[in-house]
Amino acid sequence: MRQKSEAQAEETIVRPAGFSPVSSGMDIARPHIAKQKRRRRILFASGGLLALIVITVALSHLKPAVPSVDRSTVWVDTVKRGPMVREVRGLGTLVPEEIRWIPANTEGRVEKIVVRPGTQVKADTVILELSSPKLKAAEAEFTTLQAKLQRDLLDQESNTARVHSEYQQARMESETNEQLKKNGLVAELQYKTAQVKAAELANRDAIEEKRLNFARDSIDPQLASKQAEVDQVKAAAQLKLDQVEALHVKAGMNGVLQQMPVDVGQRVKIGDNLARVADPTKLKAEIKIAETQAKDIQIGEKTTIDTRNGVVTGHVTRVDPAVEQGTVKVDAQIDGELPRGARPDLTIDGTIELERLDDVIYVGRPAFGQENNTVSIFKLVSGSSEAVRTPVKLGRSSVNSIEIINGLQPGDQVILSDTSAWDAHERIRLN
Repeated sequence: MRQKSEAQAEETIVRPAGFSPVSSGMDIARPHIAKQKRRRRILFASGGLLALIVITVALSHLKPAVPSVDRSTVWVDTVKRGPMVREVRGLGTLVPEEIRWIPANTEGRVEKIVVRPGTQVKADTVILELSSPKLKAAEAEFTTLQAKLQRDLLDQESNTARVHSEYQQARMESETNEQLKKNGLVAELQYKTAQVKAAELANRDAIEEKRLNFARDSIDPQLASKQAEVDQVKAAAQLKLDQVEALHVKAGMNGVLQQMPVDVGQRVKIGDNLARVADPTKLKAEIKIAETQAKDIQIGEKTTIDTRNGVVTGHVTRVDPAVEQGTVKVDAQIDGELPRGARPDLTIDGTIELERLDDVIYVGRPAFGQENNTVSIFKLVSGSSEAVRTPVKLGRSSVNSIEIINGLQPGDQVILSDTSAWDAHERIRLN
């Protein structure tokens, strides 16, 4: 302590009053302090970098938070083992098995509509009446010619009668003059004049009689010629009318008149549809099945048809070979009686039974995934509220169920509703 005090006193004596390193313009070098500062900075930077690396590594090893899902918002089903019925389902309509379109086989005009759509008709019920303008024109022409020929014949008969009367008068006058000449009571010239006149009138009478006979004889050939034309038109028209009467004017079958796309006064051409008649007691189901599900449908398979007023059974009779707007049309004949209210074009639900599987593991059909495919399904962990993503191989499918090949066991509970919102998570928690 004493030595330290002496050193301080010596220092006090050496530095005069008011002395300052700054005021004197001189700096005292301290290299050890600068090194300490640099060392401290390096240590701080290294420590911060190391802490950042440690935090990054720690965060990378942290598992994401398990999302919570309300159990009431998902569809949970239990895996079962036993028989499974494979079915496909589709919407459709009831259509008549027997439909008759009545086309026009000749040009004409609709004269009268006897019954309207919705009316019950029989085979001989007259639906509408047609007229043929060609037939009317031919009949009018024939009537005109017949009147003209009759008028000409009357004129010829009148002229012939007049000439014959003049001839008879001249003949009588000639005979009288002949008697008078024998008695010398008439002149020779007057007698000869009467003879010439009588002869001339006799000749005219013969000519007019021939004309009359010719006129009479020519009427029939002329009328026959025209009648042949008329008969030809009538025969063709009658043939058409017979066809119209058999196929177009009359229903031709028992049923209901469904459509009549013509009206009174409308002209129709050959091939135009006049009416459609169908039998409402013989209906079949026309079901539209998705093209991806129609490949296994076979003729004769059992079908269940729901008309909303009742359920009837039937069987497949035809599968359309073509695809239309992503669906395949399947015709099913109805085996039982139709429910009340069944009518053509009624919307129905059709279910077709493909096959019965006796002993398989199956579950309700999930909202995602197709048959013969592998999908990820959340399986509930026994004894907890969590569900873990599990790969499952699916087999054959039905309307409401699908076969499990592997990945699940009977008794497992799985989520079948859409879980795409949690594709980034391997686990979820059900509240």
